[in-house]
Amino acid sequence: MGTAFTVDAMFSDRSAEDGLHDVVAACQVLHEVDQVFSTWRPDTLISRLRRGELAEEDLPRQVEQVLASCIHARELSGGWFDPWAAPGGVDPTGYVKGWAGQLVLDSLRACGAQAVLVNAAGDVAGFGGPEPGRSWLLGLTNPFAPTELLGSVPVEDGALAVSGTYERGDHVFDPSGRPATAGVISAAVLGPDLGMADAFATALVAGGQEALDYLAGDPTHQALVIFRDRRQVSTGAFPLRALPAARRPQAS
Repeated sequence: MGTAFTVDAMFSDRSAEDGLHDVVAACQVLHEVDQVFSTWRPDTLISRLRRGELAEEDLPRQVEQVLASCIHARELSGGWFDPWAAPGGVDPTGYVKGWAGQLVLDSLRACGAQAVLVNAAGDVAGFGGPEPGRSWLLGLTNPFAPTELLGSVPVEDGALAVSGTYERGDHVFDPSGRPATAGVISAAVLGPDLGMADAFATALVAGGQEALDYLAGDPTHQALVIFRDRRQVSTGAFPLRALPAARRPQAS
């Protein structure tokens, strides 16, 4: 997938050695996903599909399920998330990275972890918290000053995905296959599943206000969109918390 993941997990009834074993086993899925879905490697199934060496009906069930989820995300976003519009052939990366992180989270939950935080290159899923009674607080980068935080977002059992142009430039394409022109510099989506949150964040960069209007009708997701002209538009329930004036940490 060409990116990095970090995992924090807390266990109350397992030794450090057993807990580490569970984390390593859960992260094995990332290598398996990379072997199937990476667009950076020429030998993966998705690369062969993009080159026309395979048809979608020839793919294993796991790939079929991912592409079905991408179709669902395309429908819910009004077409603004569309892996089939990517140059070079279908590219489900905008969903797969978050989906893989969610698989790790769900695996550790099944192992009995009391709290887990999975960071998939800045897209984060978690449950529990750093201590009983506290949620995870995820910092949201200020896209106009990337070494500063805009605020924090509490997550108890869910996911926060962010897409934008302030770090990677114009890497998101609209359904026509051209670089997005909606004027979005950052889009954050909070929801129950990191794969879908990741896909919707990509859709918001592609579609801007029009994509946000689609997402606003979905009560399971909240979003914040920041435009290059510094306008901030959100669904009503997006829980961005301001940082105390005396305690504005810089992102590392």
